[in-house]
Amino acid sequence: MPKSSQPAGQPSPEPWYAGGLRFSCTGCGDCCTGAPGYVWVNQQEIDALAARLGMSVEAFEKRYVRQVGVRRSLVERKNYDCVFLDGNRRCTVYEDRPRQCRTWPFWDSNLKSPAAWQAACEACPGSGQGKLYTLESISEQAAAIRI
Repeated sequence: MPKSSQPAGQPSPEPWYAGGLRFSCTGCGDCCTGAPGYVWVNQQEIDALAARLGMSVEAFEKRYVRQVGVRRSLVERKNYDCVFLDGNRRCTVYEDRPRQCRTWPFWDSNLKSPAAWQAACEACPGSGQGKLYTLESISEQAAAIRI
């Protein structure tokens, strides 16, 4: 059995962002546009989005959801923008947006290293700016979805 490098009874070392990270959404829409990708959705999110749009769940799924293996993702426009962006790059379903959207930029892929966080900051004008999020808050958001 391999031994742990951590002494028994000692807490795990804190992550590099233990002092918190800053983020404030600028509403630029950059995270909702660009290269092809996936916005993963679960049934609860599909139900909420369908209700928000005044559609049956079946009609919503037929129009806005695609199957990707065993998972489901929102469809994209031909230019790969999110289908719920308006002409001003604003989210038309913001209050009911999926957890993937709600937890940006605190995804495990952005938190794996300072360099990964820096890359997120370069891609998103709100990352590294504004409100300071605590380690606890960041950890809760990161645990909501793995990306």
